[in-house]
Amino acid sequence: MLTVEPNTDAVYRDAFRFRNSDEAIRRFPFPFQEDQYRYAVNLEPHQRGAPGSVYEFDFDVDEHYESECAERAIVLARDPGRCLVMPHMRDAEWDTLALLMTSMARDYPADFALHRQGRHWHWVNQWLGIEQRFRFGEDDDLPESPLRYVGRQAQGDFVLLDQREGNLWADGGLVTCQADWSLAFDAGMNFFEWHGPVPMAHQMGVFDRALKFLMNVRQGQPSRRLNWTLTVRPRLDTAPETYDEWGPDRATVTSENAGRLVHLRVELQTFWRLPRSNALLFPIRCYLCSIEDLATDPDRARRLLGVLRTLPGPLVEYKGFAGYYPQLIEWLER
Repeated sequence: MLTVEPNTDAVYRDAFRFRNSDEAIRRFPFPFQEDQYRYAVNLEPHQRGAPGSVYEFDFDVDEHYESECAERAIVLARDPGRCLVMPHMRDAEWDTLALLMTSMARDYPADFALHRQGRHWHWVNQWLGIEQRFRFGEDDDLPESPLRYVGRQAQGDFVLLDQREGNLWADGGLVTCQADWSLAFDAGMNFFEWHGPVPMAHQMGVFDRALKFLMNVRQGQPSRRLNWTLTVRPRLDTAPETYDEWGPDRATVTSENAGRLVHLRVELQTFWRLPRSNALLFPIRCYLCSIEDLATDPDRARRLLGVLRTLPGPLVEYKGFAGYYPQLIEWLER
């Protein structure tokens, strides 16, 4: 197995040592463009953005890289089933490995290097002290499956979508920091089944339009969107499998501590057409920022308050913060 030692003084659990620097707060991908809630798919081309932004490179590597890799190691050690890939998706795993290694070595040359001579590859991860020589496509040359190997060295979750029968099927993934959904439950589901619990959107035809768009994503032309919810404490692993650990936190929020305890959880979701398998790679990169830190920018605080005030009740329930919604509103109003 790949050696990424779990951090016993965990950042995203127990003592919760997670902190954002001033720079991380500044570059946090704030998802709201208006002062009120508006339901939208908000898909756009995943083009490179301004230097220093989360969009500067294809895959963002930031100050939380080591702590997120350590957190993933903790989750996988406790529950190896968080990485699940169906046999027919093995080419998609190798596609994912190639995309991540190539992108990270190109965009962060001080931290990652990839040397290729035909099928003979040499990967170096300076940040984690990992070096691996292997033949591309040879499973036995890696210490574990391709997706698990490369996913342990990247931030965010990764879902592999197979395109067939006029639909997208969640047939694999490495998922350790999801917002209250289960890969083990959703594996093998098609696009509409996977999104079945989402209120309102089905009646509005949102997912019909989204599926049509995603099935036409072309190689070399990735797309992206932002998704958001709230979470109590800076906890990455809020899976149903660990609800007993994080669910009770919701009852601890008051109008006095809401700014410190409640975190805006934003997912930068991107979509990549993979060249060999024709599968769609769905990376889900999670960013956390406390409401207290967000409120250091008054414009963001006012906008967040406006969005929350106009959020439909079914979405408050679906996103899981109905229990502390009044307390958070009161904190923001002050």
